[in-house]
Amino acid sequence: MSELILPGTTAPRYIVVEGPIGVGKTSLARKLAMTFNYEVLLEQPEENPFLARFYQSPRQYALQTQLFFLFQRAEQMRALAQNELFSPVRVSDFLLQKDRLFAELNLDQDEFALYDNVYRHLTLEAPKPDLVIYLQAPSQVLLQRIQQRGIQHEKPISADYLNRLNEAYARFFHFYDEAPLLIVNASDIDPVHRDDDYAQLLRRALDIRSGRHYFNPRPLAG
Repeated sequence: MSELILPGTTAPRYIVVEGPIGVGKTSLARKLAMTFNYEVLLEQPEENPFLARFYQSPRQYALQTQLFFLFQRAEQMRALAQNELFSPVRVSDFLLQKDRLFAELNLDQDEFALYDNVYRHLTLEAPKPDLVIYLQAPSQVLLQRIQQRGIQHEKPISADYLNRLNEAYARFFHFYDEAPLLIVNASDIDPVHRDDDYAQLLRRALDIRSGRHYFNPRPLAG
């Protein structure tokens, strides 16, 4: 394990990093996996053939996009079960329940009813995390980060969509109590590229064993 982890520290065996697009959850999940020498389980949005079209025309392609993601996550859960990966330690950049959050945000009433019927018939199961890290940032910060990383199909993402997405995440985690939760203000820190920022976030995460916690770190490095 990394020298950042003090001897005798008990690390969570299954960590999930969540948050809206552009907040840095995938990059942080990868870094945590490297720190702990864990398996990493990631979303694979690049495999969704409808995603780029959804950003261009949300109403037309919302259902196809959402169903593809749902079936993709179902396959990931089945692969975990078949490969007996529920026991080894790992880090993921998504909660299974997040799929429903996006469905409620993007689908109309009839589409959501169809999605919900499919969801219930899939009988998806996922392991319970030992720690969930929820990264927050204002919509304008998310939009700036999305523009900076320059992924072509993300260019149509609007501030209005990010506002609604942020609100949906806030509602979801307001009621979330299935695992210990660390809510992080990620507006002014860069834990992926700045070691001091990462170290203070890691120390805070390793302190958590139960309940809901808030972390409003200050950037320590320029």
